[in-house]
Amino acid sequence: MEAAARASIPFYVLDRVNPINGVAVEGPVYQGDPHFVAWHDIPLRHGMTVGELARMINAERKVNAQLTVIPVEGWKRDMWFDETGQPWRHPSPNMRSLNAATLYPGVGLHESALSVGRGTDTPFEIVGAPYIDDLVFTAELNKAKLPGVRFVPIRFTPTYSTFKDRECGGAAMVITDREKLQAVDVGVVIALTTQRLYPKDYALDKTKVLLREPTTHEAIVAGGSLNFIKSQWKGELEQFKKRRAKYLIYK
Repeated sequence: MEAAARASIPFYVLDRVNPINGVAVEGPVYQGDPHFVAWHDIPLRHGMTVGELARMINAERKVNAQLTVIPVEGWKRDMWFDETGQPWRHPSPNMRSLNAATLYPGVGLHESALSVGRGTDTPFEIVGAPYIDDLVFTAELNKAKLPGVRFVPIRFTPTYSTFKDRECGGAAMVITDREKLQAVDVGVVIALTTQRLYPKDYALDKTKVLLREPTTHEAIVAGGSLNFIKSQWKGELEQFKKRRAKYLIYK
């Protein structure tokens, strides 16, 4: 889009639905310079389509492209992908299911720090590491009583990526109510629990790559509660919701 603006060439976006609905918004809002994994000041789960994001970035980054978004027909904001009648096609080789996409805003933060199931049949639906006792770990995770999800003990050996060819203990996440599930909460609770149980083994610093929110990282190190951590995001998240309203296309 920036290149098109510089060349004075019209830029078209053939919009796509947000597979995990366009209503839910959660997580810390990135603040900083554009980065490959954080290009704009948006939260981990933004509840927007690619076309809506293009409208926001074009305006707020002052790209000034000749932007045209071709809307999706028949989609409403509260729809999940499996309500569209379209077949699931992997948007990325390891994004193999709607469940994986639903959990990704939280579980994805742990790439490199833990195995997130790359090299298994269920990437982003499981987490683990060789040093984790699966029974203890899941018992502690379930104590958080997060709505919409429960944690089940699992042992697995990823065939590539983090902890390749090493047996890992960990947790499989079973979504029990996707409307109530808050995926970023899942990611934070996994971090808090792993840091508390295995502080010498857990590579928490590696979550900085995708989290990109120093105060949240510091609170996890300090053992802060989930509610305290979320309270730090509240103001910026409410401001984001107001900012995004003018760029939304769908009702």
